[in-house]
Formats: sequence, structure tokens, C-alpha cells
Amino acid sequence: MNYSVEIEIDKPIDEVIELFDSTENMSKWMEGLQSFEPLSGTPGEEGAKSRLKFDMNGRQIEMVETITKKNLPDEFTGTYEADGVFNIVKNTFISEDMGTTRWISKNEFQFNSFPMKIMGFLMPGMFRKQSLKNLESFKEFAESE
Repeated sequence: MNYSVEIEIDKPIDEVIELFDSTENMSKWMEGLQSFEPLSGTPGEEGAKSRLKFDMNGRQIEMVETITKKNLPDEFTGTYEADGVFNIVKNTFISEDMGTTRWISKNEFQFNSFPMKIMGFLMPGMFRKQSLKNLESFKEFAESE
């Protein structure tokens, strides 16, 4: 399953990138993030692996993030592995007129368990909605800084 979501942030691109590129800020905009644990590499840098633990309405989700490409603002790509799901996310930031920034997030989901394949088939909008919610949370955080 592939889709893109995007949002316009009322901040200049350099400020958006500074806020986005800080592992300390993740808990300020990633809903339900309980912990961020570096596993290997330098956190936030290409090749780094980290464990993220979330509480999503009482459901515990753990995933491993691997940063595969970091060339901000042009590209920040990572993979996210959780039970039954492999997700590739490519983020691009574009400077717009009037000092705003457009964030485009391209998502590819691969389901490798039967229950997740069923969820992906029956409720594809749920994944897109969650991705957009993450962008909206970041926008709210960034514009309040």
C-alpha cells in the first residue's frame, strides 16, 4: 500500500528542519511516544537504528526505526519495523512563499502477517489518517515554538 500526505507549516524551512531534526523533540509531537532508545549508530543520523515504544490508546506498539537516507531538507527516509508491518517513509521539505514550509511524506506499507494484511485491505484509510495526524501534530508543535 502506497500513499502520500502533505501539510503546510507556517514557519521558514530552516526552523522547521531544526525542530524536525531533533530527537529530543520527538515526544513533543509524536502522539503516544513513551520512549526512544538508540540501538546503533548516531541517533538521528543516516544508518542509526532506534527502538520507539508507543502507547496507542492502551495498545503497546514497539517499532525499530532505521534512518536510510538523510539529506535535509530534500530527503529524510527511514524504515519502521513492527509486528507484521514494514513501513518506508520518505519525507521532503520544500520552502514556499511567505516563509512557509511544505512537508510531503510518502509512505509504503508492506504487511507480512495475515492479521495486518487484513487490516491493510479492510482499513487502508486508517494508515493514511494516522500519517496525516502525525504531520498535523508536528505542525501544531512547530508553529507554537
